[in-house]
Amino acid sequence: MKKILFIFNPRSGKAQIRNKLMDILDIFAKAGYELSVHVTQRTGDAMEAAAAYGDRVDLVVCSGGDGTLNETISGLMKLDHIPDLGYIPAGSTNDFASSLKISKSMVKAAEAAVFGEPYSIDIGCFCGDRYFVYIAAFGAFTEVSYLTPQDKKNVLGHQAYMLEGMKSLASIKSYEMRIECDELTLEGEFIFGMITNTMSVGGFKGLVTQDVALDDGEFEVLLIRTPKTPLDLTNIINYMFLKEEPNEYVHKFRTRSLRILSEEPIDWVLDGEFGGTRREVNIINLKKRIRIMRKTPKKQ
Repeated sequence: MKKILFIFNPRSGKAQIRNKLMDILDIFAKAGYELSVHVTQRTGDAMEAAAAYGDRVDLVVCSGGDGTLNETISGLMKLDHIPDLGYIPAGSTNDFASSLKISKSMVKAAEAAVFGEPYSIDIGCFCGDRYFVYIAAFGAFTEVSYLTPQDKKNVLGHQAYMLEGMKSLASIKSYEMRIECDELTLEGEFIFGMITNTMSVGGFKGLVTQDVALDDGEFEVLLIRTPKTPLDLTNIINYMFLKEEPNEYVHKFRTRSLRILSEEPIDWVLDGEFGGTRREVNIINLKKRIRIMRKTPKKQ
């Protein structure tokens, strides 16, 4: 009999899995799987469970927010043989599920996990010992994602991020940096940067180009230089959200890997969770490293 490991975060997204748990387990059983269940209790728990038991099963399914998905994949990356992965989104944003077109319905997502087809996706390796699924970021507003309390995320959703973000507008900090990759080298002061493999960031689809391929071995990179005047900042925001003419403060490009050096330690966020403080960062795209289950696309 095929084996499945189901890892879920009971607190994600207003604890909505509570009302769907029996339906999900029933779907797994009817698909012919012998089932093991792990209920996460703390940060890092999903990663430990995936690493400890992932090589004993045919399929790992996780349910939670982007942080739970990150932890599960980080655990699987420690294995010599990586099983296929199913994902049942249950968080407040679920950026990567949106990019993969995984249903917001937990029951439909569970069905796709066991009856769908595997799709290979790229994974980001951060400084050789951490991983991210869809975004690594630093600078303005990035602390919002991991400082916003879970209860606020549950109640307010995207509004929580906006409310917390407005608080940090007055204290935008600049970082003296050097960014190196095969395509270019940049130097100067920057207030924000993100390295992504997604079509949606923080629930907003306009921040990244929509011709993103999740399996092409390349990241989409966005870097914003420090504005000199309030008008410069306004122009940056207009470009980011309203798609006005590009300006000298915004850099967008694609790359397979990059190295970032800074004059001072910088806080990083990986998939919405705190990723550590670093002065030197090396990021590498691991092409098609994880196979994630999703609904079989309809034939034209």
